[in-house]
Amino acid sequence: MNWMRGDDYRNQDQRDDDQRLDALLRMYHQACGSPDAGANFMPDLWARIESRQRFTFSFRRMARAVATAAVALSLALGVYMSIPGSDTDYNQTYIEALANFNSVDASDIVGPVQMDLSDRPVK
Repeated sequence: MNWMRGDDYRNQDQRDDDQRLDALLRMYHQACGSPDAGANFMPDLWARIESRQRFTFSFRRMARAVATAAVALSLALGVYMSIPGSDTDYNQTYIEALANFNSVDASDIVGPVQMDLSDRPVK
């Protein structure tokens, strides 16, 4: 066998794999048998397939409904937010609103402090 080239080795390996696959399929056929090809074979087969797909179909339908509702809600909120409001409190920026809320008066910072020392005991 020293005279075989690489292609011949690959062909031999492929033939071995084919023989092993054929043996496996023969054993499977003996274990499972052949399906009955009667008049109700296809309707029964489709009934079994559809019974397995019902859950997947209902889940898929529910997921599509939720996705559609999310898109519709997003569009509705987008339209609602794009309509200009009549309230004038919201026509300023965030920085302007903070500046108006936390306005500092100079009299609060520099104003006089009064202390009542009458209640203090004298030493």
